[in-house]
Amino acid sequence: MINNIVNSKLYNINNLDYYICMVNSLPILSLKKEHKLITRFYYYGDLESIKELILLNLRFVIYITKNYLGYGLSQLDLIQEGNIGLMKSINKFNPFFGVRLISFAVYWIKAEIYNYILKNWKIVKIATTKSQRKLFFNLRKIKKKIGWFNNKEIHFISKKLNVNKKDIIEMEFRMFNKDLKIDFYNDNLLNKKNFYLNILKDKNSNFANNIELYNWNKYIYKKLRLALNLLDDRSKYIIISRWLNNKKRKTLKNLAKYYSVSAERIRQIEKNAMKKMRNFLKKKII
Repeated sequence: MINNIVNSKLYNINNLDYYICMVNSLPILSLKKEHKLITRFYYYGDLESIKELILLNLRFVIYITKNYLGYGLSQLDLIQEGNIGLMKSINKFNPFFGVRLISFAVYWIKAEIYNYILKNWKIVKIATTKSQRKLFFNLRKIKKKIGWFNNKEIHFISKKLNVNKKDIIEMEFRMFNKDLKIDFYNDNLLNKKNFYLNILKDKNSNFANNIELYNWNKYIYKKLRLALNLLDDRSKYIIISRWLNNKKRKTLKNLAKYYSVSAERIRQIEKNAMKKMRNFLKKKII
């Protein structure tokens, strides 16, 4: 029967009811058979054993996912993530732990479901730290009423969960504020309060200034290149080595040794070259 189900469309189905029906039609795994399958996989790496272990424990994954249906996510997706956790747990399970596989696997199954919910519940990731993840799942259970927590409730939750009050307020705001819908531009919607443009403005960006700065830098670079071309090769090399080399600028002493002259002579050449370039750069060039 197991082989028939493995070869069926069990892994390609889209219908939740059909999937649950198929899984529940599988026999319940006995302790003796579970130990046998685990041992065969643990010692011999038998893939047929692990396949059977997964199939006969799928019913528990379905049961666990029922506790997480209030997040607006598809149960099939939750089951898929839970199944991944089940597979990971089998790979880590030791037949001599002294407990049933599912008792060990439940933590792996829940971990995969938790991560999936945190990543997909909203567009922006809602919880990144351990404290935030703890708050996210506990606040969903605690919050029974419509409306925000009052100071007394925040104080109670803070003591119960051993978290900061500020973190509770922030997490409540993240959880119970909906994602904004960004619609395409429509003239008929301009006067409506709930209208959002399809392009969000970056307040830190100024496109006109960026273009202006780019053109100015391009103009300055062109003038500097023309000014350098007025110099002889030695003067040009000295100016570039002293002022335009971002990696390692050379000293007067380095250049004096290179040209076999005094440092004072290099300084004079540099001074004359700078004067010649400065006079040229004062001129307006289009």
